[in-house]
Amino acid sequence: MRTDTRAYLELTGAMVLVGSSVVAGKLMAESLPVFLAGGLSSAIGAAILLPVLFAREGGLPVVGRREMLVLFLQAFTGIFLFRVLLLWGLLFTSAAEGGVITSTTPAVVGLISFLFLKERPGPRVWAGIILAVAGIVALNVLGSGAQGGGARGPAPLLGNLLIFGAVVSEALFTIFGKVASERVSPLATAVSASVLSLALFLPLGLYQAVGFNFSSVGFAGWASVAHYGVFVTALGYLLWFGGLARVPASTAGVFTGVLPVSAVVLSYLILGEPFSWAHPVGMACVLAAIVLIARQKPAPAAATGSDPPA
Repeated sequence: MRTDTRAYLELTGAMVLVGSSVVAGKLMAESLPVFLAGGLSSAIGAAILLPVLFAREGGLPVVGRREMLVLFLQAFTGIFLFRVLLLWGLLFTSAAEGGVITSTTPAVVGLISFLFLKERPGPRVWAGIILAVAGIVALNVLGSGAQGGGARGPAPLLGNLLIFGAVVSEALFTIFGKVASERVSPLATAVSASVLSLALFLPLGLYQAVGFNFSSVGFAGWASVAHYGVFVTALGYLLWFGGLARVPASTAGVFTGVLPVSAVVLSYLILGEPFSWAHPVGMACVLAAIVLIARQKPAPAAATGSDPPA
């Protein structure tokens, strides 16, 4: 299998799993305090990934201060902030409206990679970004008309603002991940992100755990925590960092368009949220964007952002 084809499959699979975090997060936020839920899911991910790292690579990587700072910022923005803002946001708005906000992710990643990584996306990448954004806006904005007003949540404006903050955090996660991939293996990056995020969640997570009635959490709550830890944190990050190491960040940003597609489909299947004609139209646009990117010729090494910024 071609290297770029494998990367595209890994990025797509990762975003399918991250999209499921919107549904799992909705169930998790309704069952557990935010920091406690985030800490538990990070702990599960770290418990799975650490033994794999020691078996395959012999232990934690030795990194310099610059790489350690990048890994910390990656964990802080893409896991800690993303999870906190997403879970809080989902307390105030619906999973479907959360999908509306996540539809901006490809554009935000493309903009940040252009400004900070000095990447110059080609015509196919720009076309893919535009097509992905158009598709997922159609998927969510037009499709959201099927919802009744009561399904929007108690404070949708606040919730949507919080989720947009999560989108920016996800975009920064991609950028820092691209920089880290030049020095650290995908597996070690995933482990570092999980362990560092656990350390960030631990103080407030323990505070919320004191006096919390764990018996009040039902099967759906515990299942969502397990899913978040095993599939979103462990498997999702392995796939994402593996693909990100082989493509420019702006190209990877197009694949974040899969996130809201996955979120809408799973919201329909699991949460029973409405499905409209706009959904298959939006999904077709996103898939077309991915095909457009996948058919571009691989860029030469000098054009992939392989030299990290000073």
